[in-house]
Amino acid sequence: MVKEYTKKMRERRELLLQFFERKDYVPMKFKDIASLFQVPKAERGDLQLILNDIIKEGKLVENGEGRYTKPDADLVTGTFMSTAKGYAFLRTAEDEEDVFIPASEVSNAFDGDTVTVKLLAKSRGKSREGKVVKVIERAFTTVVGTFEKSRNFGFVVPDNTKITCDIYIPKNACKDVPKGVKVVVELTSYGDAKFSPEGKIIEILGFENDKGVDILSIAKAYGIEDEFPKEVCKEVKKVPAKVIKTSIKNRLDLREMKIVTIDGEDAKDLDDAVSVTKEVKAGGEVIYHLGVHIADVTNYVKEGSALDKEAIKRGTSAYLVNKVIPMLPKELSNCICSLNENVDRLTLSCLMDINEKGEVISHEIAETVIRTAHRMNYSDVNVLITGEGERFNELKEKYEDVYEMLINAEELALILRKCRHERGSIDFDFPEAKVEVDDNGRVVDIRAYDRNEATRLIEDFMLIANETVAEHFTRLKLPFIYRIHEDPKAEKVQKFIDYASSFGIQIYGTASEMSQEALQEIMRKVEGEPYADVLSMMLLRSMQQARYSEHNHGHYGLAAEYYTHFTSPIRRYPDLMVHRMVREYGKSQEMAEHFEQVLPDIASQSSSRERRAIDAEREVEAMKKAEYMEDFVGEEYDAVVSSVVKFGLFVELPNTVEGLIHITNLPEFYYFNERDLTLRGEKSGVTFRVGQQIRIKVERADKMTGEIDFSYIPSEWDVVEKGLKSKGRDRDGNRRD
Repeated sequence: MVKEYTKKMRERRELLLQFFERKDYVPMKFKDIASLFQVPKAERGDLQLILNDIIKEGKLVENGEGRYTKPDADLVTGTFMSTAKGYAFLRTAEDEEDVFIPASEVSNAFDGDTVTVKLLAKSRGKSREGKVVKVIERAFTTVVGTFEKSRNFGFVVPDNTKITCDIYIPKNACKDVPKGVKVVVELTSYGDAKFSPEGKIIEILGFENDKGVDILSIAKAYGIEDEFPKEVCKEVKKVPAKVIKTSIKNRLDLREMKIVTIDGEDAKDLDDAVSVTKEVKAGGEVIYHLGVHIADVTNYVKEGSALDKEAIKRGTSAYLVNKVIPMLPKELSNCICSLNENVDRLTLSCLMDINEKGEVISHEIAETVIRTAHRMNYSDVNVLITGEGERFNELKEKYEDVYEMLINAEELALILRKCRHERGSIDFDFPEAKVEVDDNGRVVDIRAYDRNEATRLIEDFMLIANETVAEHFTRLKLPFIYRIHEDPKAEKVQKFIDYASSFGIQIYGTASEMSQEALQEIMRKVEGEPYADVLSMMLLRSMQQARYSEHNHGHYGLAAEYYTHFTSPIRRYPDLMVHRMVREYGKSQEMAEHFEQVLPDIASQSSSRERRAIDAEREVEAMKKAEYMEDFVGEEYDAVVSSVVKFGLFVELPNTVEGLIHITNLPEFYYFNERDLTLRGEKSGVTFRVGQQIRIKVERADKMTGEIDFSYIPSEWDVVEKGLKSKGRDRDGNRRD
């Protein structure tokens, strides 16, 4: 769980920063700093936390001798990124190149650790090279792997191939553990030059082929717990199964309003509902009354409760193919907080009046009680609002009472979408994978998930609600949590421009002058082209990562001046926090100082937990795709080149499965052109570029690593280009200078 800074800690941090910035500061050890600042023993853990945070911000360095010093040209701090081959890289600030760390110089750092590296005099070509001198913060304390036994001890082979050493388990600590079982190990030592890491088994997950163990192993590796603590379960038992009458008092009663939920067919946590009416005023002015009604989770999750602390710790729900690990127990997420059909539910509603230009001309944020008329799904709503499909008449009759509302809703959604587009919002519409599994957890099908008009409609309504709530609290000048997306760095935009130009797209202006509208125009030009999705991905990679912050910096991608997350408090903690502020500020603004204290840490933790969940979801999806493709090794398919790198081609099948054609699986030497990202045959001139169709054969699929290998089959799509001038690569992808 995030350690919240107290007022005293913040004051101490400011004093420390001033102290370290003094010209006469001499590098000191921790105990000397603690003594100088008269920090009691009970508070030295807080002091260590403050120092570690200052180091991670790049304002201080621990030099490997236990002394804290000012940043030095030879000492850099960053994230340790290991590889399966033993060597590693240090990732520092975005605008700096990574530091190469030879296998002999990684010390006992593990993948993801925050470390300090001393730069070495020698270098690998033009790259910086260094050695780990200090581990500042560990990325994890547990490891998931397969337990094996020898005569005198046990050991665990980590699932994470970036951990290149086994974990030693003392014989007396693993007597009853069966060989070959998946386990969670708590590290008691990270090892050193002489000794391997050591640990103790704290959980047995089951054998590799047992149902659900594969997904559970990945969740545990990321520290995502599927079970809730006992104290949380005790609190859940006190939560009412239905809305009690006293909780409705003083709420705006909207139970007579036509309100519907629109979700996927298999969704169980329904946290948002919508209502739309259309009013034509005298003179022909049209006003849409949009209500976005969100489950009031904070009525049941009180600040400081066991439920609340666990929700902060999790940060978000994780959706791991067929397994959902929720932020809140199902008694809340799927029951009392879920906006189920035709039952009373407590909500927070953002009620907006919107004109034909898509402008919110007035709004109200209120504590409400609703009763949804229908639990609808995207497929049915799409049929109704497009008028397409065999079931149209049947569905129109079934939902006759809300049909007009849905038509008005679609009108409004198109207006809002157009408004966002005109201000420069960039729409990244990537195909998502729908992985279907059987009762045993085995993948039976993978296909592209279809977005339709109904899914876009709900997105449009959630976006405008999020913007409205964010603007409301910004104008009140109260502490608040925002979803921000900062402007991209010019050098990354320039790389995108150079890449887009290689497709013959004419681009005017420099990277620093490039507006959202200009980038949007580039994407409009390539719409429908085979390389459009890849170009979208390149544009996305040029952007900074969206995150949560207590400061409003706007949302670049949406071209929104104000933005927050208000609409999913069942599955995201920042949304829950926004709801708490809505309710508390509604009673008194005296809570401002409290929220000002806790928001920075909540924003930081929520951002890191979001990234953790995304990484776990991607790893599970890759694993399941590889599992599926194991049955198709030897088969041939038509595919599209999705990425070109120095060591080969990444190729995507129509079902979204992606694999690698390594340069060693190509029939000749290939030259890599770094500017236009192409590979060109030394003798044949056969050239591969992004978006090109290609014929492939599935060579290998490895569920454990999530890797899929293809080989290239000559076909009528092959393009021959002569006039080779770029540097060559050998069979391992290295330059042949």
